[in-house]
Amino acid sequence: MKRLLAGLAGAAIVALAAATAARAQESLKIGVIMPYSGQFADLATQMDNGIKLYIKQKGDTVAGRKIEIIRKDTGGVAPDVAARLAQELITRDGVDILAGFSLSPNAIAVSKVSAEAKKFMVIMNAATTVIITMSPYSVRTSMTLPSVGATAGAWAHKSGIRKAYTMVSDFAPGKDAEISFHEAFKKAGGEIVGSVRMPVANPDFSAFVQRAKDLNPESIFIFVPAGAQPAALGKAFAERGIDAKKIKIIGTGEVGDEKSLQGMGEAGLGIITVWHYDFHDSSKLNAEFVKAYNAEFKRNPDFSSVGGYDGMHVIYEALKKAGGKTDAASLVAAAKGLKFESPRGPFQIDPETRDVVQTIYVRKVEKVGDGLRNVAFDKVENVKDPGSAGRK
Repeated sequence: MKRLLAGLAGAAIVALAAATAARAQESLKIGVIMPYSGQFADLATQMDNGIKLYIKQKGDTVAGRKIEIIRKDTGGVAPDVAARLAQELITRDGVDILAGFSLSPNAIAVSKVSAEAKKFMVIMNAATTVIITMSPYSVRTSMTLPSVGATAGAWAHKSGIRKAYTMVSDFAPGKDAEISFHEAFKKAGGEIVGSVRMPVANPDFSAFVQRAKDLNPESIFIFVPAGAQPAALGKAFAERGIDAKKIKIIGTGEVGDEKSLQGMGEAGLGIITVWHYDFHDSSKLNAEFVKAYNAEFKRNPDFSSVGGYDGMHVIYEALKKAGGKTDAASLVAAAKGLKFESPRGPFQIDPETRDVVQTIYVRKVEKVGDGLRNVAFDKVENVKDPGSAGRK
C-alpha cells in the first residue's frame, strides 16, 4: 500500500509539473482593437508602435507566459464592429486581455463586452470620462478630456482671461472637454460668452471661426480629434484674421501634435496647448524613449505612442503581481495603484477609480530652429479626472 501511495504521489507531482510546463508554454493572448485603416489609421499606427517597442525592449515573455498580439481593425468610428470583434477575439481566438481603443465610441462598446465576459481591458487612448465606469475590469493609460479641459479652464482664468468662447467636435470627447472647461472656468470666476459643437467629420471650419471672431472673446478653447482637423482649424483661424497674440487660442494636445503643427505652418504660432505628453520633453527617460522609437520607426512618438507603451507596462506589471494569473479580477486588482516613471513623467493608476493620475503641461507653440515646437512653461501635477470623486 505504501508503495502504491508513493507511486500515486509521484505521478501527481509529475502531472502537476507537466501542467505547469504546459501553462508556461501556452501563449498569453492580447486582442488589440483599433482603426488600423481609415481616417484615424495613423493614430492606431502610433499606438501600435508603442506596443511593439515595449515588447521589443522588455521581451515577449512575462510571468512565464509568452505574449501573443492579435490585431483587429475597426476601420474608424464603428462601435458595433468593435463589439463584434471583441466577442470574436474572446470566443474564437481565446484572448486573455483586450487592449488598444483609439476612439471613445468603440471603447464604450467593448467595455460592455469586457464586463459581461469578465476580461481585463486596457484603454490606451480613448478619453471619454465615462468609459472607465462601464466595466469593472478596465484601466486607462492615456488621459481623460475632463482632466485636460478642467486644467485648461482653471489655468485660463489664472492667466488673466475673463471671457472665453469654446469650439469642440460634437461627440463624447468634445462634450467632455467643453463641459469640463466651462465648469472650471466659471468656478474660477470667468464668463463663457458662447460655444459651438461642430460635426465630427467637418472639413471646413470657416463659418464656425467667423462666429467666434464676431463675439471678440479674450480666448477661444478648442477640441477636435487628431488627424487632419487640427491643421484645418488652425488654418481657418489664420484665414479669418484671428491673431493668437491678441485672442488666446487654447487647445487640447491634438491641436499641437507634430503632424498638426506641420500642417498649420506659421498659423500655429502662439497657440497654447494643455496636454500630458510631448516628445520634446527633456527628461532622461523620455530622451531614451524617443531615441529608441526613432531608431525603430523612423519617426517621433506622440501621445498615443506613449499610451500604448505605458499600457503594455501596466499589463506586464499586473501579470507579474498576479503571478501569471490572467483572470480579470486578479489582473485589475494587481493594476490598481501601480505607480511608475513614464516617458511622460510620474504615472499612477488610481487604486479607487482605475483611471490615470499624471502631470498636465501647459505649452505654447513657438518657432525653434527651422520648425514649430510646443514649449512647456507651466504644469499641474497629480491631475485626476474631475469626476473621479463621484466614482469612488
